[in-house]
Amino acid sequence: MCVVKLLYLTNRHLFYENHALFIILVARSDPRTVAYFSFHTTAKTKFYMKKIISTLTVFLSLVMLSFTNQGTNLDEVIGALKDGKASELGKYMDENVEISLPDKSNSYSKAQAVLVLKDFFDNNEVKSFEVKHKGDQNGGQYCVGTLQTKSGNYRTTVFMKTKTGKDYVKAIRFQSVE
Repeated sequence: MCVVKLLYLTNRHLFYENHALFIILVARSDPRTVAYFSFHTTAKTKFYMKKIISTLTVFLSLVMLSFTNQGTNLDEVIGALKDGKASELGKYMDENVEISLPDKSNSYSKAQAVLVLKDFFDNNEVKSFEVKHKGDQNGGQYCVGTLQTKSGNYRTTVFMKTKTGKDYVKAIRFQSVE
């Protein structure tokens, strides 16, 4: 913010320097009014402006990058399903997780859920996981796909909920596809 003392001048120019920015005040014949402002930039001003613009560009890029990284937990969960790794899935689970298998369905603690999924993957060796659909709903993310195993195919649904800025797995459902 510039602070400029207005001098009562008639038809004269006042040159005032404030941080490499020259402001020319031109007074009209009425000494109480200032007619217009004219701004002149110097090399030093241009240097500072470039520095400010480049700093803002870097800052905004980092902010945008942080927003794009928020949805990667679902991609990590999908990768763990493709590999059949229960311990990897456990990294993204909430404290209580609902797991629905073809023969049983229950709510488990994080540690129990990892053991149940490990047992499921040991009995059903994973070949691949194909994502059919994924999206956002009710403050979280979900994914629907087909888990192909040596013993059969399963329609798999993963529900994630956002909690304290992070997405956690709240439910995983495996339904036999005939």
